[in-house]
Amino acid sequence: MSADFSLRANVINLFSNTILPGTIHVTAGRIRAVALEAATAPDPALPYALPGFVDAHVHVESSLLVPAEFARLAVTHGTVATVSDPHEIGNVLGVAGVEYMLQSGRSVPFKFCFGAPSCVPATPFETAGAEITAADIEQLFQNPEIGYLAEMMNWPGVLQRDAGVMEKIELARRYGRPVDGHAPGLRGDDARRYAEAGISTDHECFTAEEALDKLAVGMKILIREGSAARNFDALIDLLPEHYENLMFCSDDKHPDTLVLGHINQLVQRAVARGQDVLKVLRVACLNPVLHYKLPVGLLREGDPADFIVVDNLRDFLVRQTYLDGALVAENGETRIASVPSEVVNNFHARPVAAQDFQLPAPAAAATVRVIECFDGQLITARHDLAARVETGLVVPDVEKDVLKLTVVNRYQPAAPAVSFITGFGLQRGALASSVGHDSHNITAVGCDDESLARAINLVIEAKGGLAAVGPNGEEILLPLPVAGLMSDQSGYHVAEAYAAVDALSKRLGSPLGAPFMTLSFMALLVIPSLKLSDKGLFDGEAFRFVEAVV
Repeated sequence: MSADFSLRANVINLFSNTILPGTIHVTAGRIRAVALEAATAPDPALPYALPGFVDAHVHVESSLLVPAEFARLAVTHGTVATVSDPHEIGNVLGVAGVEYMLQSGRSVPFKFCFGAPSCVPATPFETAGAEITAADIEQLFQNPEIGYLAEMMNWPGVLQRDAGVMEKIELARRYGRPVDGHAPGLRGDDARRYAEAGISTDHECFTAEEALDKLAVGMKILIREGSAARNFDALIDLLPEHYENLMFCSDDKHPDTLVLGHINQLVQRAVARGQDVLKVLRVACLNPVLHYKLPVGLLREGDPADFIVVDNLRDFLVRQTYLDGALVAENGETRIASVPSEVVNNFHARPVAAQDFQLPAPAAAATVRVIECFDGQLITARHDLAARVETGLVVPDVEKDVLKLTVVNRYQPAAPAVSFITGFGLQRGALASSVGHDSHNITAVGCDDESLARAINLVIEAKGGLAAVGPNGEEILLPLPVAGLMSDQSGYHVAEAYAAVDALSKRLGSPLGAPFMTLSFMALLVIPSLKLSDKGLFDGEAFRFVEAVV
């Protein structure tokens, strides 16, 4: 419940680009007045009041938390709203999954803007648990809580003006919803044609040059810094000239890092690099609200009383977060109570055995196509390497960091798809996860078939989760019973449990910053160049399957 109150602070106005002492008067959850004092500079004795931070593109499911728990953690860092693409749960449960996210989000004081997933399934080259059609999208657009058409990952379909793709984009235009993009590496004339189809944003730029091409054709660029993909350093120097067309986002944020910070960290880093604080705050607070027409207050008279109070404009330590006039976080402590989470799922995998992952060698001197993963990136590279062959089988070469990668269909019984990966760095054991973008089959990496089978079976027994297995019986499982993607437990409990399974993965040898997040993207076929789906090894540049062993 909000209470009427007044608060004196240095008030930041992102429309007039001023920071002046004044008093904010709140009545019935709205800004009744902002009474500025006769001053020409901030009062150094006062804290600063500013609009709340907005994550302009995030998959809440990747936090392993239901929306209500995500909100409890996010508000402690001054986040008041997210633009949230629910296509992870959409791939598992379809429209019912989107409705689950809406219901959970409604249960707490936080401003979620959910989109209608545009690409479920993401490609025809994998097995998903559901499909979201154009008719489903139109049904979702009947709900004013659905604020946009979520990222259009089928960029080849956009460029080719595929009828099914264009039907979805036309629905968004008809219902007045913006369309989010997803076009890694697209430049020049291709970027122009992508934007001309009606795509308004992109969060997949890896270089400033790519971002500039897209800005030049009218797209807004989201600077992404999440648990796996980090593009802040590559893009932040665009801000001085292009701040009106930039936003910050996390895309994917694991719970251990969400406990530590959110968009506030990007603001602090940008200002520490010498960026103009008012331009940075426009990117973090104002631009997403205007672009997506979010019902989020911006510290104007008559607005909802959604704002934050920080100690200074260097550290951005959040003293208080207010939503609709209610104090939802103070001094790092959430004031949002936990609410029970319903458990919904779609999980039908059967237990596996070590022999299910054997790969016969076609010859004594075989070659394997090996995926190379990179820390902090979604893209991969391809290497053709001499296979290690033992007793007629292609086996991992742990000393050379060539490990076995597998994807197991979780929706129906099927033989596992098996390939090899380098860059993961495990020296022993295995990791398995039911979070596997975008269809969320079980993805696992390991040094031997027995460890692979054990880690996968832990996930199957729990009907979803993250598992790490060592060679001497050491194993940790984080259950994810909600769609195999999210926990039904407290966000802080999940953060601790995730930290434990992450720590074991690193003790097993992985040097990656977020091994489970990186693993989750090894089945993401829409990001080049080589990935593995439950149906086989996929060349994301040629858009076709290739043999793992030749």
